[in-house]
Amino acid sequence: MNAAEITILEEIELENPIFIEALPGLGHVGKLAADHMIDELGATKFAEIYSPTFPPQVLIKDEGIIENMLNELYYLKDVGEDNLDLIILVGNTQALSPEGQYLICRDILEFVKGYDIDRIFTLGGMAIPQPVENPKVYGAATDEANIELLKEADIEIRSNDGGIVGASGLFLGLGARQGISGTCLMGETPGYFIDAESAEAILKKLALLLNFEINIDKLDERAEETRQMIAKAQQMEQDLINRANAGNADDLRYIG
Repeated sequence: MNAAEITILEEIELENPIFIEALPGLGHVGKLAADHMIDELGATKFAEIYSPTFPPQVLIKDEGIIENMLNELYYLKDVGEDNLDLIILVGNTQALSPEGQYLICRDILEFVKGYDIDRIFTLGGMAIPQPVENPKVYGAATDEANIELLKEADIEIRSNDGGIVGASGLFLGLGARQGISGTCLMGETPGYFIDAESAEAILKKLALLLNFEINIDKLDERAEETRQMIAKAQQMEQDLINRANAGNADDLRYIG
């Protein structure tokens, strides 16, 4: 079974776009930054991605309308002073299992490679014990040239202190195996709340690296919307666990 079902909503032509991954993760730092970027810069959704590797559930929105667990691809053209084209990956979930992570990341990477992506940026959080007033941004990259660019932007370099888990790490690794250079930006966050300050920090550094301007005034509003979405998803996941623990784990009638 293929990991991803990709529905193309609009046929597009881009010039060596940069691929930016920002799926939910620690503190939802990357997701919050990318969602704000999509709104502020007017990005257009051009593809939806559904996968059996996603959690077995749907979200319930206002008025009882359901929302599937999805990843989405947006595009921007002629961004900033360098007139860059961008593809941005966002969504309300990542794959559940390690195998699922490899499958879905592989399929998405193969799809965006069809647009001749030039570089990869992944956005996420880096765990710290307690909140800080001015979160730092740390970086890692696939090659020395990108490390030098991070240093020039006053981004702290992570060195020999663990790994990058999930899509943010896998897209860099899978891309590097195919000759695509990549960079990860990680904002300091305790990880147990939707961290708008950390999202703002990495968004400012991304804007500096890619030479574009963005207004961040509405980032706190976006953080509250994300909190509500995450709370619903977490409650549903906990309900599934509670029901499975309360009865026969093999009896899945409660799902539907």
